Parts: sequence; structure tokens; C-alpha cells
Amino acid sequence: MKIGLQVPNFTWPGGPATMASRLKDIARAADEGGFHSLWVMDHFFQIGMIGPPERDMLEGYTTLGLLAGATSRIKLGTLVTGVVYRYPGILVKAATTLDVLSGGRSYFGIGAAWNEQESRGLGVPFPPLKVRFELLEEALQIARQMWSGKDAPYRGRHNQLERTLCVPQPLSKPHPPILVAGGGEKKTLRMVAQYADACNLYGPVETVKAKLAILRQHCAALERDYDAIEKTSLGTVEVGSGKQTPREVLAHLRQLAAIGIHHAIFNMPNVHEIAPLELFAREIIPAAAEL
Repeated sequence: MKIGLQVPNFTWPGGPATMASRLKDIARAADEGGFHSLWVMDHFFQIGMIGPPERDMLEGYTTLGLLAGATSRIKLGTLVTGVVYRYPGILVKAATTLDVLSGGRSYFGIGAAWNEQESRGLGVPFPPLKVRFELLEEALQIARQMWSGKDAPYRGRHNQLERTLCVPQPLSKPHPPILVAGGGEKKTLRMVAQYADACNLYGPVETVKAKLAILRQHCAALERDYDAIEKTSLGTVEVGSGKQTPREVLAHLRQLAAIGIHHAIFNMPNVHEIAPLELFAREIIPAAAEL
């Protein structure tokens, strides 16, 4: 099993003046410690699960550019970009740029978006859920067309592109892995089966197991190889503070591996202390590789 790190919180001692150096320290520790991936949220306001909206939040792709320059091996992505935040052609161009400048180390994380507060706050249109799913499907189609090298129009219900020109093409082949996040059983998981290279699920192990069973059904209906899709999960751990032990984390990873998760991604409230990353590198990542 592979281990990923998500960094969703930037409110640390020292404030904005030390954010860049602290982020680079976190990224280097994860890169050197054997983490497979490094993720940031793509939000403009902090989300309620982490803290009030007034807390620090950095723009996702700009942050990933900094992290790409501070690392050499670890894969990078947003977990995930809401489809309404950027025009899809511009989003694909940003993701391609990250892939090229990182040496082919990017994921393309995308979802239907949910945070109406930040969209309304910054003047981003936030259509009804049905329309957001239509936009998501079109964005996935546009990404695949742009990454195919095809320079041609795209005509969708919501998006009209005269030329899907994307030069340079990504270094990742055939393209950056497309990760669609969410557990919606009728639409989200169907889009995973139809368009994506990876899914991302969260919640109790039994919930994740049930979602994977539904994904398998969608794959069968679409004649997609279920085993070809990378299954990722998202959770929170806090080691090195007395709240959780490496043994407890490994027990959880065994449960995830047993239901078919390939890549467990964690955020860590105390990640800025660096010691939790070092503990993962010593005691968890080598053991997880055997699962």
C-alpha cells in the first residue's frame, strides 16, 4: 500500500511570513520519507471541518508549484478541484503545466464542488447540483481530448472550445492520472468508471467497502476493468502526540488493504512539527509497503 499526505491547514506558528519555508520543510520531509503523494485542497476559504473560513487558505495550483520546486520524487495533486472554480480548458492547462514542470509527477484531482459559501463569496457561479455534475462530465471529456493531442473543437452543453490545443503535452503518459473524488453512487462513481484512473473515498471502512462494491457494478456495466482503477482513501491521523500509535495506524491500513484500497492519504493536524512525518517514514511506510 502507498501512503499519501494531504495538507489542508496552513495556520501555523509564524504566520504567513514563514508559510513558504514551512511548506517546503513539510514537502521535503514527505519526499525523503517515502510518501507516495502530496496533496492540497483546492479551496479559497478554509472549510468548516478544519476551522472557520477566516483561517489561512492558499490557492491550490500556485501552492503545488512551490511544492514541485521543493521535491524531486513525490507525486502532487489537488484533493480535489471543484469543477466550477476554473474554466475547464484553463484548469487542464494548469494541470499540464504542473505535470511538465514537476517532471511528470502530477495527479489531476477533480470533483463536482460543494462549497457554496466560498463560491458566492468570491463571485464564482455555483449552479445547482445537476448542472455541476454536467460540468464535471464535460471537464473530464475536455481533459481527455486535450491530453489526446487532438486540436479540434469541443461542443458541449455548457462549454464551447474552438481548439483543444495543449502544448506542451504532459510528461505523464498517457496523461496525468485523473482522480475523481466522492462517493455519489449514481453519478460520481459512474464517472470514475467511465473516465477516471483513480477514485477517492472517505468514511468508515464499511462505508468505503460499500462504495467500492458500487464502483465495481458501474465498471461491469461500462465494461471497464475495475482492477485498473487506483482506489484511494482519505482520513486523518495524529501520531507523535499521544493520540494514535503507529500500531493503530497500521491496523487501520490493514483494514483498508483488505477491502481493496491501494493508496491511503492522510492529513495530520500536527504535520508542521515534522516529527509525525519522520515517525511515518520509520515505522509506518515500510510496513505499509508490505500490505
